[in-house]
Amino acid sequence: MEVPLVMTIIGKDRTGLVESVADIVAGHGGNWLESRMCRLGGEFAGILRILVPAGRQPELMLALKALEARGLSVIVRADESSATAAAGKFVLLELVGHDRPGIVREITRVLAGQGVNVEELSSECVSAPMSGEPLFKARVRLQLPTGCDSAALRTELENIAANLMVDISLAELDPKQR
Repeated sequence: MEVPLVMTIIGKDRTGLVESVADIVAGHGGNWLESRMCRLGGEFAGILRILVPAGRQPELMLALKALEARGLSVIVRADESSATAAAGKFVLLELVGHDRPGIVREITRVLAGQGVNVEELSSECVSAPMSGEPLFKARVRLQLPTGCDSAALRTELENIAANLMVDISLAELDPKQR
């Protein structure tokens, strides 16, 4: 029997960091299923999902704990998502506008108020092509709960976008893109 696990890792960015985690996972019979990892500032952070033989889980946990001595923090949790199927539809929210504090707070307040789950969020600040002013860009994959009024959500997001002076687009995702 295999046990699904979700792990988060964070530490000072350096060469070989991902390899050290991959080596431990593979060395304990684990299978690396999916991950999202990146460097932000001088830190490297990631989240990954693995399968490991149930009998090997305790020794895997000890080996991962040993990475702390090398400056890498690892948190491991049981992945209970495989037992529940996703309900509702998925949409992609894209946002761009002049950077200012509070954009993420205001948008996520609307989403939470409608019971919408943020599945994935990536954002960055870039220089505007002509002026060089900082632009905030975000790409957010959302799961709308069954019965969510998509039109009402869109209207509420558009009102917030007007107040924030950002442009948004909201598009339903094809089931293959989920």
